[in-house]
Amino acid sequence: MSDASDLSLRGRILVVDDEKNIRRTLRMVLEGEGAEVLEAATGDQALAELRSAQPPIETMIMDVMMPGMSGLDVLEALAAGEDGPLDVPVIMISGHASVEDAVKATRLGAFDFFEKPLARDRVIVSVRNALRQFRADQDVRELRGRIRGEIIGDSEPMRRMLAQIGRVGRSKARVLIQGESGAGKELVARAIHEASDRAGAAFVKVNCAAIPRELIESELFGHERGAFTGAVSQKKGLFELASGGTIFLDEIGDMAAGAQAKVLRVLESGELMRVGGNRPSVVDVRVLAATHRDLRELVTTNEFREDLYFRLAVVPIAVPPLRDRAADLPALCRHFVDASCRENGIRGKRISDEARAALQAYAWPGNVRELRNVIERMVILSDGDIGLDDVPFEIAGTPEEESSGAEPALFEIGDGPAPSGMSLRDFREAVERAFILRRLGEHKWNVSRSAESLGVERTHLHKKMKLLGIQRGAK
Repeated sequence: MSDASDLSLRGRILVVDDEKNIRRTLRMVLEGEGAEVLEAATGDQALAELRSAQPPIETMIMDVMMPGMSGLDVLEALAAGEDGPLDVPVIMISGHASVEDAVKATRLGAFDFFEKPLARDRVIVSVRNALRQFRADQDVRELRGRIRGEIIGDSEPMRRMLAQIGRVGRSKARVLIQGESGAGKELVARAIHEASDRAGAAFVKVNCAAIPRELIESELFGHERGAFTGAVSQKKGLFELASGGTIFLDEIGDMAAGAQAKVLRVLESGELMRVGGNRPSVVDVRVLAATHRDLRELVTTNEFREDLYFRLAVVPIAVPPLRDRAADLPALCRHFVDASCRENGIRGKRISDEARAALQAYAWPGNVRELRNVIERMVILSDGDIGLDDVPFEIAGTPEEESSGAEPALFEIGDGPAPSGMSLRDFREAVERAFILRRLGEHKWNVSRSAESLGVERTHLHKKMKLLGIQRGAK
């Protein structure tokens, strides 16, 4: 993988323009900066090149206005998945495009947009940034393959976190993983291990909060025979068992002060001393740590060593709580339903739209762990597919709340309640239309951001808007 700090344009770039002179000019500029350039004169040729090019195209520069299939048509085909996902950055150029064309190109996922005549420096900067974006996305795709789909979600917070994991995984740096309980800190640690050159070696997990303080030193560093009552034989500690691989110190904020000092010694010198021993052992182990507590605050109260904190937090990674990545909830639900059915020997089930909407409206204080447990409960207790009645009361709303006399916000259409005599289908569409309009307004009609906040694909939102007659300025 190319170094992100490389200022050259080494990479495969496809130039799509019906004007031969434009293609020639861009070829000269890009090849002069180290790029490999391919050409296409039409949109159809561009799609064919994207499908067949090996190695793959890493960035595309494409004219908006072309005879036959326009550049915008190509973007639409890619966004709709007709010729594969839009996984290559596309820079749009035009000499005659309107503001509406530029806005549409951006909504369809264009990486950049600028007008002819082309400024050489701007082309170079934009292509360099696009290549970096492609390689960051490629790192995420490769990492997903290596971690066997354990980390579910494609929201922007998750993409940023996966890109961090990919970068730090290839390094030797220590990582401090921070996040709320149940957010998935152990999965992040395993992903870092899988992305490293130690992936084939041991991954040893230690829950520092679960080991009694009087035993944690023996567990971590081992003991010699006779070191204490009950030490009837020599025992290797978890650091020694992890040598050559990775040790994950979960909930390190709960580690006893004596153990903290010994962990610091291992990090500084690679040496450890078994309890009751008099000769140091050398270990080669990468240390990853995690906590839901604020270690900096623990440092100020002298509950955690400041020198150990700085040794561990070389690269901090924050795991986003589930409430900050609601767009991932549908995919997580599908994953946990399938897994729960498989593990419990139950035929496949589906979650209704109403049940999914209730799950998505909940704040999930217990994060992904709570979601997984709730999904398994619903899978086991539901008679067939999972409906709104199968969602626990604490998530869907209690009977007391439903009978309190207050009108739930869900049953408000626009500025007033549902008219009497309205059919269920019309009511559902009216509520859906009002909700989508509200989200579009919140995101200033940015369809991509609105789709992410709604937990749907951008193309699905476009289809839904067309079906419900939603267009800019609609009420």
